[in-house]
Amino acid sequence: MADFPYDLVGFDLDGTLLDTAWDLGHALNHALGSIGRATIPLQDVRGLIGGGTSQMLRNGMARTGGVDEAILPGLTETLVAYYEANIARHTTLYPGGEAMLAALEARGVKLAVATNKREALAIRLFDTLGLTHRFATIIGGDTLGLDRAKPKPDMLYEMVRRVQGTRGGATRAAFVGDTTYDVGAARAAGLPVVAVSFGFCDLPPHELGADAVIDHFDALIPTLLQIA
Repeated sequence: MADFPYDLVGFDLDGTLLDTAWDLGHALNHALGSIGRATIPLQDVRGLIGGGTSQMLRNGMARTGGVDEAILPGLTETLVAYYEANIARHTTLYPGGEAMLAALEARGVKLAVATNKREALAIRLFDTLGLTHRFATIIGGDTLGLDRAKPKPDMLYEMVRRVQGTRGGATRAAFVGDTTYDVGAARAAGLPVVAVSFGFCDLPPHELGADAVIDHFDALIPTLLQIA
């Protein structure tokens, strides 16, 4: 529909589009167990996710005896290898996600992902779930270099640049996320931002600083219209 105010909507991945908590939790506990640390209850893992794999592992180590920066790189690879091998055993779209993506596409909106998850893992996950074809571009936390990941705006600038190049004109974009990393990046990039309350929020949802907060994907399109 030509009167829709955005022609690009970008999404965070973990805790926004996909509930990845159980698969990430099993990978985290596998890594912690490999160095003799206690496991973390899966229901508690949600509060540790955000900022990428290494940050999640750092959070888990802090909770189970302290962070050892010397072993963090190798332990991160242990976590990633396990996660890659078991990437979508429990992961699903959040309720209403399929209908929401289809409704945006019906309005001619391009869809994109900007996640602090490694790009290869994000693509593998979407491939496994049969969702990759929906997105004009998928940008990971290592795509531009770790020093340019969210909450810096670089990934969102790149998201807009790539999609703008495919359309041959200016792009009106918005972003959807669940953490301060997402809201901070959108603010820095000058994009309107919607937060989802059902994600891995590192602050209470209404304290994230987004333009609006939604409790279900059914509310996303009306909310985008409202904040335009």
